[in-house]
Amino acid sequence: MNFVDVDRKLNGQKQIGQKQMNSQVLYREVQKMNQIWIWLIIAIPVVLSWYGAYQQLLLGKPFGNNPAPDWMMFLLLLLFGILFPILFYSMKLVTEVRKDGLYVRVYPFHLSFKRFPFESIQNYKVLTYNPIRDYGGWGIRYGIKGNAYNMAGNRGVLFEFADGKKVKKLMIGSQTPEKLSEAIRRSIEK
Repeated sequence: MNFVDVDRKLNGQKQIGQKQMNSQVLYREVQKMNQIWIWLIIAIPVVLSWYGAYQQLLLGKPFGNNPAPDWMMFLLLLLFGILFPILFYSMKLVTEVRKDGLYVRVYPFHLSFKRFPFESIQNYKVLTYNPIRDYGGWGIRYGIKGNAYNMAGNRGVLFEFADGKKVKKLMIGSQTPEKLSEAIRRSIEK
């Protein structure tokens, strides 16, 4: 199975753009949100919504001092007990280096890969950073130090892109930032 088939299978896409299909993947990394403390925080509204729905909808006992109507309790169960954990479980950062550029996708928020052509990269370096202090956490982040796409850990590659007269910074979190940096270097040198 090639990467195009894997992308179709993982992302449920029926078609991938012709440009992406013709571009050979030289480096690929898929990261998921796997910090246990985040999952423990996510578990709080999940458990509460399931318990409240069980109490009120199945046992017929009002949940809390000022109970919500049954339809709202069902809606809360659907949102926080089912959809919220599915969203976090399905989130992943896919980083690829291809012949024609750097591709990044934060699934399910990006419907397709964001392409950064090599010509726009002015500088890049492997860094250890503090995700909370520098970017406000994990995921798709916008901060004073630039933007970040990260899912786990505190290492990544900081890119500086030419954008007219401005330089835009983007931190891409990686569990193997040296390999990502090396793949970029090799691709730019070709």
